[in-house]
Amino acid sequence: MSRSRGRLGALVAAALLVAATTIAGAAPAGAQGAPTEPLPMIFVHGFMGSGQQFEAQALRFASNGYPDELIEMFEHDSLAYPGSQAEVWERLDQLIADLTAEHGVDQVFLLGHSQGTGLSQGYLNSSPERAARVAKYVNLDGAPAAAPPGGVETLAVWGEGDAARQIVGAENVRFPEQAHTEVVNSPETFAAIHEFLTGEEPELTEVVREPADEIEVSGRAIYFPQNTGADNGTLEIYEVDGTTGERLDDEPEATFTPGPDGHWGPFHADGDAYYEFALSRGDNTHHIFVQRFVRSSRWVRLLTSEPGGLADSFWGFTDDHVNIAITRNKEWWGDQGAAGDTLSVNGTSILTPAISPRSNRTIGIFVHDADLDRQSNLSAPVTPTGLPFLTGVDLFVPGDMPPSGTVAVEAVPRLGDGPETVCVPNYASAHDRISIQFNSYHHLLDASGEPAEGHADPDCAAAPPTPPSPPSTTTPPSTTTPSSTPTPPPATPIPRAPDYTG
Repeated sequence: MSRSRGRLGALVAAALLVAATTIAGAAPAGAQGAPTEPLPMIFVHGFMGSGQQFEAQALRFASNGYPDELIEMFEHDSLAYPGSQAEVWERLDQLIADLTAEHGVDQVFLLGHSQGTGLSQGYLNSSPERAARVAKYVNLDGAPAAAPPGGVETLAVWGEGDAARQIVGAENVRFPEQAHTEVVNSPETFAAIHEFLTGEEPELTEVVREPADEIEVSGRAIYFPQNTGADNGTLEIYEVDGTTGERLDDEPEATFTPGPDGHWGPFHADGDAYYEFALSRGDNTHHIFVQRFVRSSRWVRLLTSEPGGLADSFWGFTDDHVNIAITRNKEWWGDQGAAGDTLSVNGTSILTPAISPRSNRTIGIFVHDADLDRQSNLSAPVTPTGLPFLTGVDLFVPGDMPPSGTVAVEAVPRLGDGPETVCVPNYASAHDRISIQFNSYHHLLDASGEPAEGHADPDCAAAPPTPPSPPSTTTPPSTTTPSSTPTPPPATPIPRAPDYTG
């Protein structure tokens, strides 16, 4: 038996335990029926989300032979919803019409997460005609309901939080140890969705690595969090040295001018190489670094913002320090001890219980010199604070233009295969911004279903020395977590109200 099938067997065993919390009387219709014809599936994200939050599951579906052209992401400005409801529903009508016409079918599968479940439920309940175009619906950690929306066959997946949440008459499955966004991307959720939509268990529950020379990627460059196309600049893709992030050639591997919807590609990527995506607008460049591509993807999302936009309101700019946004569509837990995550920048651990507690649902971390004082203070979060899913870290990282050294960003994810590292040049923040997008999946398989090499674990080159701080008349804040910090508590689910703000 392959290790993948062994892992699937463990999932089945876990499902027997989960069954104890499955709502009584709710029959798993997808599992009991005959295999279902593959239909187009549409994922609707939650508040301040994007289609990026479903890419891991799309890769798993493709790894199991599901046609990738049938998997689509529906993105909208979640800050404007529900005021934009009429326009959003009309766009969803059009996408469904386009997909059914293109593929010669009458129905689609619809999946919503968090705020996207409210959008999806409202859409299905709005008219029998709309509900009739949806064969099955998946409700991911969002709005409960007294009945399946629009009478459509429904799977409801719930993560940590109020165990009373349910959709009455649906198949309700619970993973109480998984966080709000994590539960969208987990292999356990994938197995449940696959069986519900297709009527069959997946053969594999992890992403399968394709041959390095057969990978093609494409996607959208979009403004965060509006999800409108970043169409007023140039996208250049450079191959870089994995240990430094430095470009291997002055000429890009590919250049695109994203269209009105931000679409770019396709780009033929080397699965053994590392890449930088440089979005340039005037004198400003956003350098986006990702982990190695392990298989083809139509769903790559490059999240950016207008110069002077929302992201730029979080931090200041100088010619001697670095601004870095670090994202992962799986919550960063800094207060769960060995059951949580670690994340370090140039060797300094930044996931403290104060900065990223489990209750914050952090998926985006903004690292910057908060007071532009060339000093660091990890005692509390800084801007952005008070916004869902985001936190800020006051860490002075020396920057330069042109870059003079390397910034090493290393994550050790919970339930992962070990360290995952991305190495980037220390671009000064005056005109350059850096983003690092970590994957939400941490295990890979080869074509035979056996474990494959990790997707990004280089050893970064040494960082440049930190220049001395200016004289201060006060005691400088500590650059590390104080030794008096209490020992983090063991991992425990966070009880939450039955909301769906994400």
